[in-house]
Amino acid sequence: MIKSEEFAFRSTSTKHTSEFAHHLASLLAPGDVILLEGDLGAGKTTFTKGLAKGLGIMRNVNSPTFTIIKEYRDGRLPLYHMDVYRLEEGFEDLGFDEYFDGDGVTVVEWAHLIKEQLPSEFIEVNIYHDTEETRKIIVKAKGTRYTEICKELFKHENFSN
Repeated sequence: MIKSEEFAFRSTSTKHTSEFAHHLASLLAPGDVILLEGDLGAGKTTFTKGLAKGLGIMRNVNSPTFTIIKEYRDGRLPLYHMDVYRLEEGFEDLGFDEYFDGDGVTVVEWAHLIKEQLPSEFIEVNIYHDTEETRKIIVKAKGTRYTEICKELFKHENFSN
């Protein structure tokens, strides 16, 4: 059975959410997969921008809503940013496993829509509106490697409850 553990904290600003993702990026390696879920407008793109910055990617990062996958290769590791919200039932196989098993970090927004294609181990980041300024961030680590990454991440005083 695959080990699973949950972590949570309250982000006090977009800057705090971005710093959280930036710090997470420093712990990632090729082939790591981050799933993003949560409320519309809660900060999934802000999170991804922070992650990209943490990987050393200086280009502007935005949501790939209409292109489905955007690749950023100018950092410490490539970043593959997917937004699968617009995929319809019975979509063609887009080769997701090539990204999941690839040389970079893959971020998948609305990942529950391709649940059957996801790897068995990953980090899932859920971002919800708490107040107008704050967000509740729930992180689910599935797999020993990802659990260890999250334990290290949540040792940081800015990300503990």
